Amino acid sequence: MKVKFTPSARNQFLSALSYIRKDKPSAAINFRNKAEKILRRLEDLPGSGRIIPEFPELPYREVIVPPYRFFYKIKNDVVWIVMVWHGAQIPKAPPP
Repeated sequence: MKVKFTPSARNQFLSALSYIRKDKPSAAINFRNKAEKILRRLEDLPGSGRIIPEFPELPYREVIVPPYRFFYKIKNDVVWIVMVWHGAQIPKAPPP
């Protein structure tokens, strides 16, 4: 199984890194490394993320890399990261 970002999710992830980097560059590197490690785990265990509590009826899951939430869906042999949100954001609509 491969893990891929949709274009919008990649932009959200890069924006998060940029935001963190402004205050503390080393924290941005640590966050990126931690996110990559956790997301790589989805290659072997795609169902390991939890169902999104706000939208339990939808076929999306999430993994949390504090303070961000990575929403994903599994399609064929790909884990698609579809959104990256700060944990303080309250989803008003389900992921695309």
